[in-house]
Amino acid sequence: MKTQKLRKIIVKKLPTLMQNDETFRQVILEISSTQFADKVETKSRFDRMMEMFQQQLDEEVKNRKSWEAKWKIQAEERRKDQEAQNVKWKAQTEERRKEQEAQNVKWEAQAEERRKDQEAQEARWKTQAEERKKDQEVQEAKWEKNQQVITDMMAEIKELNRKHDSTIGALGSRWGLHSEASFRNALKGILTDIPNIEVLNVNEYDEDGFVFGHPEQVELDVIIKNGLLIICEIKSSTGKGEMYIFERKVRFYEKLHNRKADRMMVISPMIDDKAKIVAKNLGIETYSYANNVDL
Repeated sequence: MKTQKLRKIIVKKLPTLMQNDETFRQVILEISSTQFADKVETKSRFDRMMEMFQQQLDEEVKNRKSWEAKWKIQAEERRKDQEAQNVKWKAQTEERRKEQEAQNVKWEAQAEERRKDQEAQEARWKTQAEERKKDQEVQEAKWEKNQQVITDMMAEIKELNRKHDSTIGALGSRWGLHSEASFRNALKGILTDIPNIEVLNVNEYDEDGFVFGHPEQVELDVIIKNGLLIICEIKSSTGKGEMYIFERKVRFYEKLHNRKADRMMVISPMIDDKAKIVAKNLGIETYSYANNVDL
């Protein structure tokens, strides 16, 4: 405990004694000289150490300069190599550009040639299509003309057949082979084929005997077209007396219904010449065939 306490006192008082007491300082230095170098020796050692440091630094600088020189040479060599490579790449690039331009010119020429070929082909197709169209139109015109000829021929044949049937029917009725009613119905059937007309059979009783001189049924065929009233007589044969009777039938109908007939007509394949004169005088139209009726 005493030793530790003494050590604490020495540590506490030593700096002050070393500073203020010369004798104490010399004693301490003598005692520590065996363990530590003095100022001169310390300076000598420091100078040697600094000299070594300087030598190492000089060597380092020398080596650094040597490496920098090598690096500069290598960098210059790399720069020259890069420039040479750049020149080579530039030459190659220019060569490829010229090759590409030449290829583009070739492609453009080929494309222009293909375009002209395509236009020529399209012109040929258009011409061929136009020729086919004209041929088709000519063919259709011929076909339509042939169809019209056939249609006209069939219409003429049909008309002839109707006229033939009307004539034969009239002869049959006259000779008793067919009834007058059958003949009239056949001709009325032809009339009903005409568009926008209505054919009516009218049967009225004449109490005063205006038509026949005594009371009797009066039969007429009435045609109505767009508001017009046409009174018609259809017979297998007609003479002068029958023409006068028809005119009285018409006047009877007009009086009975208080309406004036717009037209009067007789349709008969066989009309006596004298009957035609009477019809003309009375304003009665005459037709041999129902197909010839102008409505």
